[in-house]
Amino acid sequence: MTGRDNHDRHPGVPVTVVMPTYNEAANLPRMAELVLGLPVDGLHLKIVDDSSPDGTGRIAEELAEKYNWDGRRRMSVLHRTEKDGLGRAYVAGMTAALQEGAAYVVQMDADGSHPAEAVPRMLGTAVASEVGLVVGSRYVEGGSLDEDWGIHRVLLSRFANRYARAVLGTKIRDITAGFNLWSAATLHDLDLATLDSAGYSFQVELKYKAVRAGHSAVEIPIRFEERTEGVSKMTLKTQLESAVVPIRLRLKHR
Repeated sequence: MTGRDNHDRHPGVPVTVVMPTYNEAANLPRMAELVLGLPVDGLHLKIVDDSSPDGTGRIAEELAEKYNWDGRRRMSVLHRTEKDGLGRAYVAGMTAALQEGAAYVVQMDADGSHPAEAVPRMLGTAVASEVGLVVGSRYVEGGSLDEDWGIHRVLLSRFANRYARAVLGTKIRDITAGFNLWSAATLHDLDLATLDSAGYSFQVELKYKAVRAGHSAVEIPIRFEERTEGVSKMTLKTQLESAVVPIRLRLKHR
């Protein structure tokens, strides 16, 4: 088996896609259809909703009822009452996935920016290479960004990656990437409950700690799309946190 074996359904490999949501009612039905239509027999979709006022949590429950037929539990919903950051939502969802026996856990946005069709390729790469982390990367050969991204967003994204890589001394080219596949063994080793970052910088902290702990990472190219519905959750506060976290991590682990 290789990372190119997209036709392989990976029988017997339990994989959970953890997808945090906040006001993603317009995107979630399409994303659920895309993810649950993938050729991966053991795939489960776990929505982590932070009490979205637009009814995303209710829609997620309706979708779970639709897809959980014939005795198969293909989708579940974790409702959180406190909106305290993307990182906290991921920790809750990933912890639940591990407790339920997932062998691999995928981090994936609900806005359509991450290509669902890349998940089988990521899983094939992880299984064949026996690595603890596969990154869906915008910044390796073959990776790309949607043309609708403004030049300021492109420059900010590239600068954030180069800045974090320089401060932390890591070779991962897309260390801020939010589309990642983790082995359960790696996540257990990292102890998710000990992570400090609450926002988007969670992505950087988790990868950095994985590499420091001796886990190998492989990057595969993806095309990162612009969301078609809703608005970005990136705020000035999260951007500032992303600037501070790499320095804090380096000082803590020097």
